[in-house]
Amino acid sequence: MDKNNAKVCEWCEEETAHEEKANVYWELPDGSRAIQISNVPSMSCSHCGMEYQEEAVINEIEDQLMLIDTKLIDKVIAYTDLMELPRLLKKNYFRY
Repeated sequence: MDKNNAKVCEWCEEETAHEEKANVYWELPDGSRAIQISNVPSMSCSHCGMEYQEEAVINEIEDQLMLIDTKLIDKVIAYTDLMELPRLLKKNYFRY
């Protein structure tokens, strides 16, 4: 393991987390259904085994889902495709 590329894990606080891509499941803001988002920037810790998304990525996904027409999303969508969908508003005005 290359310690130079490792980051501190948010769960166990060891310097053994690495960036990777993961498939995640997300409930739409209206609660109507869940979707799978593929290739999401994620962290994986070789020490504790936790796989997670950093807060910035979580906020990006949640904001995007609030600002787009979610009817345009199939059951599965790639992270990059999701982030490129046109927004109905420029930003999430509920996030302070």
